[in-house]
Amino acid sequence: MGTEAVCILGRNGMGKSTLCKTIMGMVAPTAGAITFSGRRIDGLAPEKVARSGIAYVPQGRRLFPSLTVEEHLAMLAPESRGKRWTPAAVYELFPRLADRRRNGGAELSGGEQQMLAVGRALLLNTPLIVMDEPSEGLAPSIVDDLIDVVHQLVSEGVAVLVVEQNLRAATAMSPRQLVMTSGRIEIELTASELLESTELQSTHLGVDA
Repeated sequence: MGTEAVCILGRNGMGKSTLCKTIMGMVAPTAGAITFSGRRIDGLAPEKVARSGIAYVPQGRRLFPSLTVEEHLAMLAPESRGKRWTPAAVYELFPRLADRRRNGGAELSGGEQQMLAVGRALLLNTPLIVMDEPSEGLAPSIVDDLIDVVHQLVSEGVAVLVVEQNLRAATAMSPRQLVMTSGRIEIELTASELLESTELQSTHLGVDA
């Protein structure tokens, strides 16, 4: 895929989240193969997929309600030592998390929870991050911050695969858009082409003109 962000869009139930889980080893593929950096990763356990170089920001964030921000990041701090992304670097990227470092996961706003989920993934220092519906439930200003983060990651050599329902967010994150229908990538086009095609938006994404 190279160093870029790629967004996958589609209606609910088209298989987008299942694709993410299949890449991460949480769901077994029914056919075909998954390769990453020239190596097959289908059949690997999720922790081995992560070690192969893929981090995951799951839909719904999946944080520990009683653990503080600091404790969430501390779990992966040893693996990040001496690398680009450390807890200190995450706090620099997300100053709000630094202010809330002693608050539990359940005490954070939706935007703060997403920041923490992304920050936790960054500590793995992988060349690829998979994000499943990262803008879900977030205020527009927080979505804009998330878009900026994706751009920064790409500029630093991290590839990002984003599954999105939010058309505005997806087209702002990446010029390359893939449309999924019934478990298959049916269309590949640019963000500009997608924004200009109200017919495609209505037919494949359920967006009213």
